[in-house]
Amino acid sequence: MTPREVAGWAAAFVLAVGLLLGLTFVIQGHDFFLYKLFAPQYEAVRRDTFEQSKAYNQGMVQELQAMRYDYVKASPEHKAALRDLILHRAADYPPDRMPADLRGFISELKEGTR
Repeated sequence: MTPREVAGWAAAFVLAVGLLLGLTFVIQGHDFFLYKLFAPQYEAVRRDTFEQSKAYNQGMVQELQAMRYDYVKASPEHKAALRDLILHRAADYPPDRMPADLRGFISELKEGTR
C-alpha cells in the first residue's frame, strides 16, 4: 500500500467514526428530548394509578384511624401536635374515600370542636 492509500483509508476511518459519533449524539439528544417531554405525564399517570390502588386507600384509612386512636388517648398537650399531624395527612386524601366516622372526626378537628 502506498502512503497515499493509507492516508485515504485513515481519512475514511476518521470520517466514519465522526459520523458514528454524530449519529450517536443526535440519537441521545432525541432520547433526552422525548424523556423530557413524556416523563412528567408518565409520572402523573403512575401517581394516579398508585392513589387509586386498594393498598394505598386501605393503608391511608388505617393510618388515619390509628392516629385518631392515638389522639383520643393523648394528653391535652399532645393533642395539638397530633391534631396538626392528622390534618396534614388527611389534607390531600379525598373525604369520600373515608368511612363516615373518620370523616366526622377529621371534620371536628378542622372546626376545632375536638
